[in-house]
Amino acid sequence: MFDGYDSCSEDTSSSSSSEESEEEVAPLPSNLPIIKNNGQVYTYPDGKSGMATCEMCGMVGVRDAFYSKTKRFCSVSCSRSYSSNSKKASILARLQVTGKPPTKKAKVLQKQPLVAKLAAYAQYQATLQNQAKTKSVAVSVEGFSWGNYISSNSFIAAPVTCFKHAPMGTCWGDISENVRVEVPNTDCSLPTKVFWIAGIVKLAGYNALLRYEGFENDSGLDFWCNICGSDIHPVGWCAASGKPLVPPRTIQHKYTNWKAFLVKRLTGAKTLPPDFSQKVSESMQYPFKPCMRVEVVDKRHLCRTRVAVVESVIGGRLRLVYEESEDRTDDFWCHMHSPLIHHIGWSRSIGHRFKRSDITKKQDGHFDTPPHLFAKVKEVDQSGEWFKEGMKLEAIDPLNLSTICVATIRKVLADGFLMIGIDGSEAADGSDWFCYHATSPSIFPVGFCEINMIELTPPRGYTKLPFKWFDYLRETGSIAAPVKLFNKDVPNHGFRVGMKLEAVDLMEPRLICVATVTRIIHRLLRIHFDGWEEEYDQWVDCESPDLYPVGWCQLTGYQLQPPASQSSRESQSGSSKQKKKAKSQQYKGHKKMTTLQLKEELIDGEDYNFLQGASDQESNGSANFYIKQEP
Repeated sequence: MFDGYDSCSEDTSSSSSSEESEEEVAPLPSNLPIIKNNGQVYTYPDGKSGMATCEMCGMVGVRDAFYSKTKRFCSVSCSRSYSSNSKKASILARLQVTGKPPTKKAKVLQKQPLVAKLAAYAQYQATLQNQAKTKSVAVSVEGFSWGNYISSNSFIAAPVTCFKHAPMGTCWGDISENVRVEVPNTDCSLPTKVFWIAGIVKLAGYNALLRYEGFENDSGLDFWCNICGSDIHPVGWCAASGKPLVPPRTIQHKYTNWKAFLVKRLTGAKTLPPDFSQKVSESMQYPFKPCMRVEVVDKRHLCRTRVAVVESVIGGRLRLVYEESEDRTDDFWCHMHSPLIHHIGWSRSIGHRFKRSDITKKQDGHFDTPPHLFAKVKEVDQSGEWFKEGMKLEAIDPLNLSTICVATIRKVLADGFLMIGIDGSEAADGSDWFCYHATSPSIFPVGFCEINMIELTPPRGYTKLPFKWFDYLRETGSIAAPVKLFNKDVPNHGFRVGMKLEAVDLMEPRLICVATVTRIIHRLLRIHFDGWEEEYDQWVDCESPDLYPVGWCQLTGYQLQPPASQSSRESQSGSSKQKKKAKSQQYKGHKKMTTLQLKEELIDGEDYNFLQGASDQESNGSANFYIKQEP
């Protein structure tokens, strides 16, 4: 890993540069060791050796670290390049003696020292701007900093590997604590941008708490940054790029041999893969492009779809504008892998309601999205025992995602799709039915909530409380959908109760908020928006494309909504957060008695393990949820 610092041999001879006069700059008032890419360490105990500016590239550094006898160039390549240019200038000068007018190139070459000075000054100005930006490495949105929020409260964040749809979600690798990286050194008085090695102290999603090598247990200069940022590099990058490694000013006197120190510290240490930045870039390429046409749920009538056009793509999230919107303000936000969007012609192919557009032909530049770009659903066999109209089940209410309600299958569509209605609150024309696939993690068999100690919302106006499924099925003359038809897959998702993340407010899907996992039942997560009341919580699947790692908004440039304060909750409760349906009375019964009753009256013993979820304290995201808890 450290071979890169010794890979360049020093060549101090240069036939042309040795004949040039020497130019110096004012000496640096403080001691400053610099590790160049040839591995040598230059230390100045008297602080009198001064600095120099490379006349070829404008880089500023310690004079004695420069090349040639006159110390005018930062590297052999700069010395040779300057030599080549000098020879060209000499030839052009001879042409001038012969009476030929000097060319524009000759004039430029004659002024090379001045050009170098101007380049150095321009680089100096750019460095000052970079340092100003680097000093604010913590991700901050309107005063909110994920780093400060996590550090001050000892929070933990969900790892990037929990989010397969997010950048680097499937190729995060072994990035963990103690991994070393090369980062800009902000504790330095040099006018140019220099680097030093730091180790990861703590990971929070994409964000990492870093500590410069040499600080040991001193956290005084620890800082947060996004590990996928453009200024984070694997160890060895500086050597390959010809960038100097400069120890922080606070500890520059701590060691006399910094090279030996780094060799000892980095031997056997892990760093980022050499192609890490390339992988980050590739994982942030999205196939959806503006002007693509899709079918998407009508946000005003959930029972049907409409044609919409991709207006913009941010981090895989699409801003869709309904095709009939003349002022392009009637929009809808969702992820490109959302189950709410489909290819043109999908509704007709499965028998789903569709609002025909008044636009008779495609607008210029608009084109249908290729079908293969959409998320695939699991194929199902509808020829045998299958869902039927009128069957009862439990479903997450799409208009109030904090509740799971008594629901009914209203229509069976093709390819495994179902139209479902919430009992007691359906419109007469079925305009509030919604479409779920049979394998959707948002529908559950009868008894799921009772067994897993989740409040089940009974039908609106149902007065026979506490609600009991057995009585309700008998009163309505209905049957429960067979448990074996529901999705039993539970991936090893890795989420834990208390983990922080960034989550879409699905009641206002343009907003992404600071959030916390508060419950885990099988693959179902209870997401709480920090600073808001529990009534705004949402039940979300562990593989939902609307969940993101900490730092996703900063990485993609999306706006993050910080935790709400008391004043903002009061002012925004009627605007930013849409009012949910009024809560009906919900039953909290004696769980042991209800569990036994359900087991005897509603379900077969072989299906009991599917319904029974692990307690929140024991949930670990693995498939061992299907274990019956002994009373």
